[in-house]
Amino acid sequence: MKKFFNEFKEFIARGNVVDMAVGVVVGSSFTAIVTSLVNDIIMPFVGIVVGGISFADLAYTTANGAVLAYGNFIQNVVNFLLVAFVLFSVVRVMNSLKRKKEEQPAVPEKKGPSTEEILLEIRDLLKDRK
Repeated sequence: MKKFFNEFKEFIARGNVVDMAVGVVVGSSFTAIVTSLVNDIIMPFVGIVVGGISFADLAYTTANGAVLAYGNFIQNVVNFLLVAFVLFSVVRVMNSLKRKKEEQPAVPEKKGPSTEEILLEIRDLLKDRK
């Protein structure tokens, strides 16, 4: 049991787990902002453009009283498309930066004389000294 908890502690302590947790928190906050943008700004504007329709009120009531709130569904689809577009844009920029970094030519290392060349030079200097 102790081994299990030690493994779990190592897993949690990894940097990428913490990064993922931060990403989830930021993502959920971003989703709340996009939801507000869609529900409070975009859909009312679209409703005005299409004749004063409130998408939140669009629903169909069946004969047995079940309500199909397709207006909320439309708002959620728009919400999803906005979040997906932003994520696509972020990934696209990240990939572009990664490609630019990979395309940069590698700086060649300065090569000095090899060990063999140095030994030959020392030998020649010792020869000349005699």
